[in-house]
Amino acid sequence: QVQLVESGGGSVQAGGSLRLSCAASGYRFNRYCMGWFRQAPGKEREGVAFVNTGGRSTYYADSVKGRFTISQDNAKNTLYLQMNSLKPEDTGIYYCASTDSLYFNCPRMGGQYNYWGQGTQVTVSS
Repeated sequence: QVQLVESGGGSVQAGGSLRLSCAASGYRFNRYCMGWFRQAPGKEREGVAFVNTGGRSTYYADSVKGRFTISQDNAKNTLYLQMNSLKPEDTGIYYCASTDSLYFNCPRMGGQYNYWGQGTQVTVSS
C-alpha cells in the first residue's frame, strides 16, 4: 500500500523559509515522477515543483522558480521542498503526489498523479 506523508508546514513571516518533507512507503521510490502541489482558499490547485526521481530532472512553476528547491533522499524514501524567500501568496495547503507510471518528462497536471499525501498547511504572513 502506497503512502505519502507530508510534514514541515507551519507559519512564518514573509521572507522566511520552511522545508517540507514527504515520506514515501509501499513502492519503489526512485522510479516515478513526484511533485508538490498547493491549494490556497478559493483557488485551484497549482503544481509548484516536480522531479523525475529516476533521472532527477526537475521543473518549477514560474511563481516559485529561484525560491523553491525540490530534492530527494533515496536512502530515506523522502521528497523535500525547500522554500525560501516566502511570500504571503505562497500560503496554502501543500500536497506531495506521485505517479505510478514512468514518464520522461514529468506531468504537471494533478490528474496524472495517482498517490497523494494528506497535505500540510503553510501560512506566510506579511
